[in-house]
Amino acid sequence: MAARVDVERVRALMARATGDEKHDESSTSTLDALWVLYDRVLRVDPSSPRAETRDRFILSKGHGPSAYYAVLAAKGFFPEELLDGFLEWGNPLGSHPDRNQVPGVEASTGSLGHGLALGVGSALALRAKGLREQRVVVLCGDAELNEGSNWEAMMLAAHLVLTNLTLLVIDNHSSSLAMDPWEARFTSFGWDAGVVDGHHHAALEEALSRRPVDRPNAVVADIPEGEW
Repeated sequence: MAARVDVERVRALMARATGDEKHDESSTSTLDALWVLYDRVLRVDPSSPRAETRDRFILSKGHGPSAYYAVLAAKGFFPEELLDGFLEWGNPLGSHPDRNQVPGVEASTGSLGHGLALGVGSALALRAKGLREQRVVVLCGDAELNEGSNWEAMMLAAHLVLTNLTLLVIDNHSSSLAMDPWEARFTSFGWDAGVVDGHHHAALEEALSRRPVDRPNAVVADIPEGEW
């Protein structure tokens, strides 16, 4: 029950951001998974958002950032009052997240198909630095995986055995191309994979906490068509 109350608080924060660029459906479908990540899985510190020992999160579908902003505000990365000025001149919360403007944002994103490649580079850099416990989580949308660059990044991640990389796919059934069966697609590229209910917090936590010892991890959060 406590987790549900927390999510409802984040929904209220999210409602403070208004405007056409909010992308309600695209953003809201990420809310439960984002909350579970920041509340239960990621090791991040709002008081030191650039700490070397942090986990890294990349919102590849950066065109729908309002849920992401609400979660960051709820966790104390920046004052909640900034949400009221979403998209206003002089406010750092733009229609795409900007790593130079918003504390806690790892990558400036919005051009679809780039986030996973950034995640591969980040995961490889952590390995090069000897940071074995830290991890990188990249959130993509189902339709975003129509971009071929994602599959190139997946092949490279499996080849490099990036066990510190997790891909979180929010499947709100917006893709014009059939993406099922998800597990078969990902395992054929050398990834571990599973599909969970995108609103079920315990299932999301378990899936997102997995770190296979011999391959990257992919988690598909299924949002039934017509739901947010």
